[in-house]
Amino acid sequence: MGNRLNPAQRQQHLNALANEDFDVVVIGGGVTGAGVALDSASRGLKTAVIEAQDWAAGASGRTSRLVVGGLRYLYLCDFGFVAESIRERGLLVSSIAPHLVKPQPFLWPMRESRAERAKAAAAIGVFDLLTRTVGRGTLPPHRQLSREAALKLAPDLRLEGANGAIEFHDARVDDARLVITLVRTAAEYGACAVSRAEVVRMTRAEDAPVTGVIVRDLETGNELQVRTRGVIIATGVWTQHTQALARADSGLRVLASKGIHLVVPKDRINAQTGIFLRTRESAIGIIPMLDHWIIGSTDSAWHQSLLHPVPTRAEVDKLLHQINPVLARPLAHGEICGCYAGLRPLLQHRFDNDSRTTRISREHGVAQVAPGIVCVAGGKLTTYRLMAVQAVDFLLRRAEAAKHPSVTDRTPLLGAQGIQAMTNQSERIGTIYGWDAGTMQHLLERYGGELPELLEMVDADLTLAAPLQAAPEYLRVEVARACVAEGVLHLEDILAQRLRLNLDYLDRGAGAVDEVVAIAGPLLGWSAQRCTQEKQNYLARVSAERAAEQATTDEMAVTRRRQAADIVTSGLAGV
Repeated sequence: MGNRLNPAQRQQHLNALANEDFDVVVIGGGVTGAGVALDSASRGLKTAVIEAQDWAAGASGRTSRLVVGGLRYLYLCDFGFVAESIRERGLLVSSIAPHLVKPQPFLWPMRESRAERAKAAAAIGVFDLLTRTVGRGTLPPHRQLSREAALKLAPDLRLEGANGAIEFHDARVDDARLVITLVRTAAEYGACAVSRAEVVRMTRAEDAPVTGVIVRDLETGNELQVRTRGVIIATGVWTQHTQALARADSGLRVLASKGIHLVVPKDRINAQTGIFLRTRESAIGIIPMLDHWIIGSTDSAWHQSLLHPVPTRAEVDKLLHQINPVLARPLAHGEICGCYAGLRPLLQHRFDNDSRTTRISREHGVAQVAPGIVCVAGGKLTTYRLMAVQAVDFLLRRAEAAKHPSVTDRTPLLGAQGIQAMTNQSERIGTIYGWDAGTMQHLLERYGGELPELLEMVDADLTLAAPLQAAPEYLRVEVARACVAEGVLHLEDILAQRLRLNLDYLDRGAGAVDEVVAIAGPLLGWSAQRCTQEKQNYLARVSAERAAEQATTDEMAVTRRRQAADIVTSGLAGV
């Protein structure tokens, strides 16, 4: 067992896949698949999790970076979903991942009629009640604020015509870091974890239980047969594609809903709190991270290739049009430092109309595809753990599930233990290494109680204590850590899912390529030729992404994005 993900570990786990018998093989390395792998492994089941791309390369790394209680679903009277969300949020904030998931206040400007304000007050009252009960009281109750009080918290809000605001709390998270920490924690409890590997077939006789899966190592092209008595599909918008490998007619259907987000510098909006807006079409958040604001999300049906969604110019214009009326200083295109798009998997019922994806529930579903093969889809990042519990229970059936009950509601993720002790030492550590309070907060929110492992790396090479020249919010040691412990195989894995430069920076991390490769190359054993190839591939990707962002339609954007070849080709490219 061990929690360090790197090329050597990957080869060891590939060898185990070829030679050992498994209880559960999880297909999909987003937040749901990673959660399923942890749930299964922590029950004592022999578990493997296989991902065709990098960990969190899909929708799970392209969210609003929120762990929400589901306030807006109270308007749909979906009390059960909200109660589940608040309970899961409470667990994450209080015990499972307190280093990653942090309380976040929001202001909700009140411009509605008296009747609508009364409806909002009733909704927020229920929200508070559920937070105090099922949510463990982890977040403060709401406050009614006057317009003057709201402006003190958010001077850049435009509140003409508003009757004040409601302050309420949700939580924020680096979504990709949550996924990678889940995978590493699953590995800590014995799971085999292999990225850049694709399940291409499932082995089973007609009407008989599954006996295994055929996995193609996308780095080498080699195929291996994995013996397993159970498979759980958690592939999001690729659900139907993966289910088809089982050669069965049963399962779930999902719709792909595209959501885009904008990223702007932290100093561009003068506010001490997040901002929540309800529009006729959706809910939009202006969400504070440590160094940026995330603005989004939109919601529209998607009918193009599932692999590389990108925001279009038209969608950016629309989102700016929606948020600028509430900002005293409207945002312009030139002030956006990043943007990204993700595809949500919406559970489809026979009566759903994909032209109105905002009306489709965010509920999740679990279904048997064939004997020994279960699929889980839908839901939200917040409820990943609950989805995982239900998927594994469904696969095991009642008697076996009773023998191997889930323990993830009381299993902290790596980094959660010791977080308070490390926080208490942050000033001392910062003084020793020359890091200011902001840098220490950044490190604690990413690594928590695992920070001493980074300090050991810095002690061995003092140059790693310095910030990246092209991205000073990150330290050089974070690149090194990603290579030796976080499952990096390619340059894009570092810049997109580990450091988030691809999403949050105007140049999408292009300016950091040389420095990052200089650190990563020796640690990953790259030759000079491989280093050049990684750089060229990533810069071509950035060029294609920036061209796609200027497109006016999804079809045009996808065509432009496809001009850059993937560093590793999978069967997902044709879906």
